[in-house]
Amino acid sequence: MLAELSFVGEEKEGSISELFRGKCLKALIIGTGLVLFQQITGQPSVLYYAASIFQSAGFSAASDATRVSILLGVLKLIMTGLAVLVIDRLGRRPLLLGGVSGIVVSLFLLGSYYLFLDNLWIVAVIALLLYVGSYQVSFGPIGWLMISEVFPLRLRGRGLSIAVLVNFGANALVTFAFSPLKELLGAAILFYVFGVIAVISLGFIFFVVPETKGLTLEEIEATCL
Repeated sequence: MLAELSFVGEEKEGSISELFRGKCLKALIIGTGLVLFQQITGQPSVLYYAASIFQSAGFSAASDATRVSILLGVLKLIMTGLAVLVIDRLGRRPLLLGGVSGIVVSLFLLGSYYLFLDNLWIVAVIALLLYVGSYQVSFGPIGWLMISEVFPLRLRGRGLSIAVLVNFGANALVTFAFSPLKELLGAAILFYVFGVIAVISLGFIFFVVPETKGLTLEEIEATCL
């Protein structure tokens, strides 16, 4: 590590154009792909619907809404803590594949609820909790972890900057596009669309994202890219 840091210190910082060549391009695809799917699988939109879903379950008072927010916050904390505890034992890929599979199921359940299961509020509540829990053990923490691991040291700052820009850009896009798409397609179809995107993200994780468990940053660059 010291030898590499010494070597990197003698070089100029990598340029943006280097990120689009060779191993750096693969790292950029992995990093930006993860944070892009982190947002376009509907995370801002599902949380937008949390209040109405719980209202349909009978939690309609303002105090109930506060309790719902606390419940979701506690669930996020617990599931993120669980991910932290097991990530170095199970690995990144199993948690991503398992968590995103849960996201797929929850999104199709939400779509079905708004399409033809609207009298079964328990389905929506279970789907919402499943989505939040699955997100917090997969895309939530692991997306940020992996973008800090995959970029070569001399280009890490630039790579992280681009990944963060993609993340917040995608978040803004989903947030602003949600209401027009909901009016155009309806909530049910929109959640089905998010579900299809989540299935695509499963393929991306399976075929593109490497396992970095137990590897040093140098080993990741040498063997995974």
